[in-house]
Amino acid sequence: MSQQQPEPWLRGTLADLLPAQRAVLHALQLAGEDIARWCAPLSTAQMHARPLQLPSVAFHMVHIAGSLDRLLTYAEGQPLNETQRRALDAEHAGTGTGDALLAAFNRGLELAAARILAIPMADWEQPRFVGRNRLPTTVAGLLIHCADHTQRHVGQAVTTAKVVQALAAGAPGIA
Repeated sequence: MSQQQPEPWLRGTLADLLPAQRAVLHALQLAGEDIARWCAPLSTAQMHARPLQLPSVAFHMVHIAGSLDRLLTYAEGQPLNETQRRALDAEHAGTGTGDALLAAFNRGLELAAARILAIPMADWEQPRFVGRNRLPTTVAGLLIHCADHTQRHVGQAVTTAKVVQALAAGAPGIA
């Protein structure tokens, strides 16, 4: 059995970045690794399954990529466009093959990382507003929320993946 490597923040990577940037990017790296480890082995049907009425793994993967796009749009000082609003409305639709979902998820993480790196640290204290109600925050608040929101949904996706796998294996105690 191969030994799992330490989480990204414990590998000494991204050392050329300031700590706050590094922390946000490490959270996104860990998200990609956790989804690859726990969710990539699922079949397309398993990714779309909703055991115990839980949101599907597919939903979480689509939602993570979409929410990163939306949060970063706000961080860049822009309002959401109509395409982003339609994508938000469609997140629960549950379409796409497992491979397509994984590719879109990974592409969303890559694009988010590039956008985060493009935001100068000097701008992190700048005020920003979120949503139609223009709730106040800062660029830093949005970027840190990218990390914690992503990790929260990855945890839910991993839990759902484990339930789906346990049901498929006929695990005792799972009905």
